[in-house]
Amino acid sequence: MTRPRFLPLLTTLLVAAVAGALPPSGASAQPGGTNAGPGAIMLIGGALDDDNSAVYGEFVRRAGGAQARIGVLSASSATPHWSANQVGKVLERYGAAEATWIPVTAKRDGSGDDPSHAALAASMTGFFFTGGDQFRYVQSMIHADGADGAVLAAIRQRFLAGAPVAGTSAGMQIFAGPHMITGGLSYYGVRDGSRPGYFDDDEILGHWPAGGFNFFTSGLVDTHFDARGRTGRSIRLAADTGHDRVYGVGEDTAMIVTGAGTSSETARVVGTNGVSVLDLRSSQVSQADGHWAISGVRWSYLTDGDSYDPGQWQVTKGAGSAPATPTSRQAAPPTTDVFGPYALRDAALDLADAGLATSTTGTTAELTPRFVVNLTKGSAFRAYRVETASPASFTDLTVSVHAG
Repeated sequence: MTRPRFLPLLTTLLVAAVAGALPPSGASAQPGGTNAGPGAIMLIGGALDDDNSAVYGEFVRRAGGAQARIGVLSASSATPHWSANQVGKVLERYGAAEATWIPVTAKRDGSGDDPSHAALAASMTGFFFTGGDQFRYVQSMIHADGADGAVLAAIRQRFLAGAPVAGTSAGMQIFAGPHMITGGLSYYGVRDGSRPGYFDDDEILGHWPAGGFNFFTSGLVDTHFDARGRTGRSIRLAADTGHDRVYGVGEDTAMIVTGAGTSSETARVVGTNGVSVLDLRSSQVSQADGHWAISGVRWSYLTDGDSYDPGQWQVTKGAGSAPATPTSRQAAPPTTDVFGPYALRDAALDLADAGLATSTTGTTAELTPRFVVNLTKGSAFRAYRVETASPASFTDLTVSVHAG
């Protein structure tokens, strides 16, 4: 796809004129009408339920509530207009004054540099990115030399002035920094490693070295995390590319980041599932029986109300959480499809409740080779419950992966 490598003068003038005429986004929520930094980022793991008022409601509020003018971006979708229309209806149901499709698509070359689209983006108080295939956002909104297209430049200007951005699934992944995941399944990623590029093959763990929009850069991010068993692929990609942290966001769940890229960056979890934070600082990569292996990955699983401080690598539990008391039993039998839907998360929560067990294992369904994932409770491990006695979250569970 051929794109211009500069912003047309008309685009620059339109964006500057419209943006200059607007109050900073979020002014209604902050008396005085000024913001000291970038807007909030809502990283939504996918499969967001239309009735998830906690996520949709907070986004609309941050975008200005009854005065919110939200630009919907849907270039990732195979049916962009339909996808934007569906999301727009939901945003307006939660109180936005208007939700408007910004018609950038990978199907129409140059739409990401259209001056009228850029001016429309510059008039918005918030932006919502739908799901699909994140690489379509790269194709339609980023120039071949890595520079922002006109529409993305306008969005970035508004974001840096305080406008919130939200993205679900591919719309979340495109917010990533260097080595944005472009596809791949956990088993094949662990077995074969990662490759730079975009591939129409789920057996290849692909990544885009330049990243997506680079809105959020304190770690790799991954979507549909537990539902699609993506722990393996994210650990392998992080190890391959030198990242020491991964954020895996579950379905119907958001991680709301404020102060992104600043010393005050913080994150809070909202929604029905959870967010996995994988810490690779003390991990060790090796070879076992001729296959890749890793040990010493620290895993914390956060749920609704929990907060995380990236600078301090510190979890703060929500007000509704309390320490969980394990039951006097052994762990459940090992799963034989450890990268299957929710298998690893459920094994971890079961281990948290098993007071007579300090570790558990799971194996892959694939056998050439079969990989073993080991989970171990060390001295720093803690489990937490919400309302019921069963553990719902935990911190500092140690993960290792090897062939066997």
